[in-house]
Amino acid sequence: MSLSDGTPPRGAQGAEGTTLPAGAPLPTTPPVRVPGPATSAPAPAASRGGTIAPGASSGGSRSGTGRNAYAELLRDTRGMRREHQQARDAWFAKLAADKKEESLFELEILLKGLACFANPRNHPGAGRRQTIVSLDFKEHVAHVKEGMTRVTQLARTMLGDRDRAFVFQRYLETVLPEDTARTRLLRASMAQETPEGSLFMLRHGFTNLIEVTNGLLRLSRVNFRLFYAALATTMREITQSAFFNPLAALEFRPEFDRIPSPQVLELIQSIPGEQAHRLVALTFLALFRILRYLRLIDAIALEHHDRRVAGRGYLVLAVLRSDARALSNYLRRRSGALLAESYEKELFRVPATEIGPRYDGLRSEGNRLFGIKGALTGLAANLRLEMRRTFEHDLPPPDVSTPEPELRLKLRQATAAVRPAIQTAILFLGKSLGVELEEGRVFDDKAARRATSERLRRDVWMFAQIARAFASKARHTDVTVDKWTTIASFAFVREFLAYFRAMGYPLLRAGDYPRIEAFMTAMSSLEDRDTLDPQKLSIAVNECEQFFVFLTDLFDQISKREELANVPFDRKAAARALRMYLGERA
Repeated sequence: MSLSDGTPPRGAQGAEGTTLPAGAPLPTTPPVRVPGPATSAPAPAASRGGTIAPGASSGGSRSGTGRNAYAELLRDTRGMRREHQQARDAWFAKLAADKKEESLFELEILLKGLACFANPRNHPGAGRRQTIVSLDFKEHVAHVKEGMTRVTQLARTMLGDRDRAFVFQRYLETVLPEDTARTRLLRASMAQETPEGSLFMLRHGFTNLIEVTNGLLRLSRVNFRLFYAALATTMREITQSAFFNPLAALEFRPEFDRIPSPQVLELIQSIPGEQAHRLVALTFLALFRILRYLRLIDAIALEHHDRRVAGRGYLVLAVLRSDARALSNYLRRRSGALLAESYEKELFRVPATEIGPRYDGLRSEGNRLFGIKGALTGLAANLRLEMRRTFEHDLPPPDVSTPEPELRLKLRQATAAVRPAIQTAILFLGKSLGVELEEGRVFDDKAARRATSERLRRDVWMFAQIARAFASKARHTDVTVDKWTTIASFAFVREFLAYFRAMGYPLLRAGDYPRIEAFMTAMSSLEDRDTLDPQKLSIAVNECEQFFVFLTDLFDQISKREELANVPFDRKAAARALRMYLGERA
C-alpha cells in the first residue's frame, strides 16, 4: 500500500514547483514502516514511493501477553533480524567512543539523508517553476561529498583501532598484481557477521564513493541524471548494510528514540483501542524524533571547527522534511480509515442483544475516536504548513553558495522557529487526549514554556484574523444567485476550512473553547458541498464570530502569563508569518 512520500510521476513536480521531465529517473523515497508484531524479516531496500514493509501491517495485532505499541515501534520498525539486533545492542553497549549515542545517531541520519537528498522535493528554497533538466546539481554534489566525508569520519571513530586494518587493506588493493588475490580481499571486506564488519564495509564503500564525487566535481556541469545516479549507487551501498540501514521513513531505534517523559509514556499506554493506541504512539515517537533532528541541526550549526556545515546540514534537513511529510501524509490519509476499521471490529463483537443497553457507551466511544481523528489530521495539516513555510521561506536553496556564517545563522533561526511548533503539537495532542502535559516534565529545553506560549499567542492572533476575514467575506457574499455559475466565488469557504483544520482545531482544544461541539457541527456542514446553503453558512458565520471574540480574550489571557511578562507581541512579525501561511510573499 503506497503512502506516497513523494516520488512524483513523470512530467510531474519534483522539487516544490520544479518539474521532472518525462524519462528522468525518479527519486527514491524511503519506505514507511508501521509495524505490527515483531518480525525477523530483513529490512528491504529503499523503494520508490513510501510503502509499508512486508511482514508489517498498517496497525498490527496485539501480542497475547498484552499490547505495547510504543515498545513494538521502537523494536520492529528497522526490520532487523533478531540475532542482528542482539549483536548490535551488545556492540553499542561496549562501544567506548565519546558521545557514542550522538555519533551513531548522526551517522545513521546522514546515511538516511543521502537517500532523502536524492529527491528534490526535500530540498529547501522557494518553489521555482523550471524543469529539473535545466538545473545544475554540481553544488548539490559538493554537499553530498561533505556528508560522505563526515560518514567516514564517524565510522573511523567507532571502529577505533580496527580502522588501521582498513588503511592497510586499501594499500593492498592498489599493489596486489593478481586479480584473484584482489577478489579474495574484497570478499573478505564484505563480510558482515558483526556490527564492526558492517561499519568496515560502509567505510570501504564510502571511501570509493568519495572518489567518484571528486570526479563529478571536476565537471563543468552535473545534470540531474548524473546526480541521481551517484546517490542511487550510494543507496545500494547503504541497503547492503546488515546493521546500519536506516532507509525507511518513520523508523525508530531504542538507542535514540526512547521518550524520556513518564507523563507521555503513561498517556500512550492509557489509550484504549488497538488502532488508536498505535496511531498515538507512532505520532508521539515521530514528533520527538523531529525534535531530535532539530537538536542535531543546532549542533552542526554550532560546531565551528567543522567546515562541512552545508553538507551535513542539508542532508539532515532532507530527512526532516521527508519524515515530516511521511507522518503528515499517513495521518491525513490513513488515520480515519484505521480508526473506523478498529471501531467496526469492536462493534461487531457486541452481541445483538447488548446493542440497546450499550448504545450510549458505543456512541461515546465513536465520538472519542472521532475526536482523536480530528486531532491527528489537524496536527498533520499544521505540520505540513510549518514545513512548507520553513523550507520555502527560511532556508536558502542548496544550489546557492551561501556564506558559511550566514548558513549557520539561517539553520539556527529555522530550528528556533520550528521547535516551538513541534512542542506545541505534542502539548496539543496530549490536551486532545484529555491530559494536560507540562512543558517542564515533557521537554529538556528549559525555555520550552516561554517558546510554546509565544507560539500559541501568535497562532491565536493569526487565526483570529483569518476567522474575522472569513466572517466578513461570508456576510457580504450573496448566496442566492445562480449557485452553479459562482462556485469559484465560494472558494474562500474551502480555504477557510483548510486553515481551520491546520490552525483552528488545535486552538479549540488548547483554549478549552466551551462551544466546541456547536462550532465543529457548523464547520462540518460546510464540507464536501458543491453549493452553499444560506442558512448553514449563516450559522457557521455566527459561530465563527463568537470564536473570534473567544480568541481575542484568549490572546489577552496568554499575554498575561508569567513567562511572557515584559515580552511584547511582535505584530509585524506575526503579520509576515500570516502572509506566508496564506501563500503570499512577504
